[in-house]
Amino acid sequence: MAFIHKRIVQFAETDMAGVMHFSNYFRMMEEAEHAFWRSMGQSVHATHDNKTISWPRVAVSCSYVAPVQFEEELTIRITVAKIGRRSLTMRYDFSCGEREVAYGEMKTVCCEVDQGKFGSIDIPPHIRALVGAHPSDP
Repeated sequence: MAFIHKRIVQFAETDMAGVMHFSNYFRMMEEAEHAFWRSMGQSVHATHDNKTISWPRVAVSCSYVAPVQFEEELTIRITVAKIGRRSLTMRYDFSCGEREVAYGEMKTVCCEVDQGKFGSIDIPPHIRALVGAHPSDP
């Protein structure tokens, strides 16, 4: 099972050659991640048991397969690659129609935020159950 997020490439996201600039893949991974959390009634920055919980990134990668042009529709498919005790790793597959254009991975850590300081915590059971409903495909 995967979460699907679609969007159109905007003119401002392209370079002088009319190709989407590589940095936008990272922005779109985060945009899709936020949509993923919202689809479960959650957020990357939320309150749980009177504590602020957030998911800072600890590793992000993206590999590019084919160029994307202005006004092409991107499909971003998220699968949960790994659920650790305190971390979550998600895979992002980008496509335009049947054409694979990029793929990436993002590892985040569940943290409690207290006065601007982050401390890693175990993923709360209710969040683990929600995320577990989005297992990666075989």
